[in-house]
Amino acid sequence: MRQSVVSGNLAVVQMVSSAQVEQNLQVARRLLERAAEAGAQLAVLPENFAAMGHPDLAALGRAEATGVGPVLPWLKAAARELGVWIVAGTLPLPPDGQPHARAHACSLLIDAQGQRVARYDKLHLFDVDVADSRGRYRESDDYAHGDNLVLADTPVGRLGMSVCYDLRFAELYTALRAAGAELISAPAAFTAVTGAAHWEVLVRARALETQCYLLAAGQGGIHPGGRQTHGQSMIVDPWGRILAEQAQGEAVLLAQRDAEEQQAIRQRMPLASHRRILPTTVLGRPPRSEHE
Repeated sequence: MRQSVVSGNLAVVQMVSSAQVEQNLQVARRLLERAAEAGAQLAVLPENFAAMGHPDLAALGRAEATGVGPVLPWLKAAARELGVWIVAGTLPLPPDGQPHARAHACSLLIDAQGQRVARYDKLHLFDVDVADSRGRYRESDDYAHGDNLVLADTPVGRLGMSVCYDLRFAELYTALRAAGAELISAPAAFTAVTGAAHWEVLVRARALETQCYLLAAGQGGIHPGGRQTHGQSMIVDPWGRILAEQAQGEAVLLAQRDAEEQQAIRQRMPLASHRRILPTTVLGRPPRSEHE
């Protein structure tokens, strides 16, 4: 574990969530209270913080969308009572006003008055084969793809929103930076196998190329049913330095955003103005068609 400060205006929460919603909410509240006591103004919960391995995600999403679920009222109350902006990891939520439509893996931003400020629907879904005990992951069986970039102004800077598998698609983060992002949230539930291979590299690369703070909140441990997540939640600064991290288990990670240092980094190395994306020229004969 690396924890450089005992207080800060940024917090990342690591959990080991189960399918039991009420139990998960109790744990999340306890960890958010720790973040608030340490001075956090913005706290990021992990992907699937309220339900990991829930047997009926569609039903959970419909309940929340129709106002009879427990999670959304809990989120609003927690943010208001603790005075903290919360990035609510992900929840299965159908599109606004369409409670019976297909759910998205949805990350919400709730302000310190308990109001929803932003909604980000995960763009990239984890349809991947992994060499672990589960083997096959197909998020598209449960979720629809999102289709929008989302940014919002917060008390600690302009926040761009992303989720887990998005980390492998650098163009999303480039677009968030171009739209003014200063911090980027990345709630996640990386598998143990893919996390060990790629998690730290991806998080630090996204911070370096965008010159943003990356708030990477993971699930970290063994969940009911035997699924194992990588953990290693971290806060990374615009120079790629890991300010705080936790390997496994529950944790609250804290750091302070230094806006002046971030601006100095961007001025010394002005990546945004140096970026040049040119038309592609393919030399040689065109690729063979499938009919040749």
